[in-house]
Amino acid sequence: MNILIYGAGVLGSLYAARLQEAGQGVSILAQEQRLADLREHGIVLEDVTTRHRTTTRVNVVEQLVPEDAYDLVIVLVPKNHVSEVLPALAANRHTPNVLFMGNNAAGPDEMIEALGRERVLLGFPGAGGTREGYVVRYIAASGRKRFRITIGELDGRTTPRLKRIAETFEGAGVPVTISPKMDAWLKTHVAFILPIGGALYMARCDNYRLARTRDAVVLMVRAVREGFRVLRALGIPITPSSLKIFEWIPEPISVALIQHRFKNELVKATFGHAKAAREEGKQLRNEFRALVHSASVPTPVMDQLCAYVDQMVPPVPEGSAEIPVDWRGVGVGLGVLVGLVLFLIFLLKLL
Repeated sequence: MNILIYGAGVLGSLYAARLQEAGQGVSILAQEQRLADLREHGIVLEDVTTRHRTTTRVNVVEQLVPEDAYDLVIVLVPKNHVSEVLPALAANRHTPNVLFMGNNAAGPDEMIEALGRERVLLGFPGAGGTREGYVVRYIAASGRKRFRITIGELDGRTTPRLKRIAETFEGAGVPVTISPKMDAWLKTHVAFILPIGGALYMARCDNYRLARTRDAVVLMVRAVREGFRVLRALGIPITPSSLKIFEWIPEPISVALIQHRFKNELVKATFGHAKAAREEGKQLRNEFRALVHSASVPTPVMDQLCAYVDQMVPPVPEGSAEIPVDWRGVGVGLGVLVGLVLFLIFLLKLL
């Protein structure tokens, strides 16, 4: 498959290297210093967990011109830059498949208007990391979840081209989930990560500081629930459904689990790009506000958290714990958790 990776950040570099190593014909589009780095050093990847470093040589291009012909273009740029790349994609009519992989709460209308419905696919990458000079330091889950991506057609069908794209990634060791509700998946993801981003900005983008600052975590949990209420009011299903757990786990339990989870170097690597992602955060905040307006659902906590994406808003003091935790439903929640544990123990013994 002849593939162009449009965007040479952490994720674009990671997937370009994996696909190239799997025997695909890969080009990567880069500009300015990143263009020079790739031409001089190749794609240099370092696994945050193992410190293993690899170098992969990939064809590097400076632009997409109308005469170029690819089987697939994978767009991996921040959402606030998607509008900038659409004219070049629209002018190139020789590429039938354009997969936009990234955050998106506004839906695919802008892409459809520029390229036509038949060319557009949606997806989301399954890794994270930071770039230090010409070295990409990445983090991904272990086992079969490693680098996992989620992709889908606009109409939810599993088409031959979607299967081919999935097989191409799978052949490169990148597991794929095909979602029949990709737009809902992306909107759910934004409803989930906006509160996380706001809480991180409250804590100076320091995950350890966030774990020690209960007020930020409390607001994070409440803002996620507000975001999910907005989606439900608009008839948008929470996707994947596993995220519904945030709606029924009692607040003190959620807060404690999140505080524990964020005391982790892997979390630091995963969200290490937050400092450089403020402009994308503002874009996503505005996109989700449009959904809030349509739903007429109040989101005071999310509004409070999202204000911290602006660097002019000072972070809260470390260790701040002035907001009372809502203990309602804790008894019921603990009963449900105990029941689930006992049921799992029963199943294990039975098997």
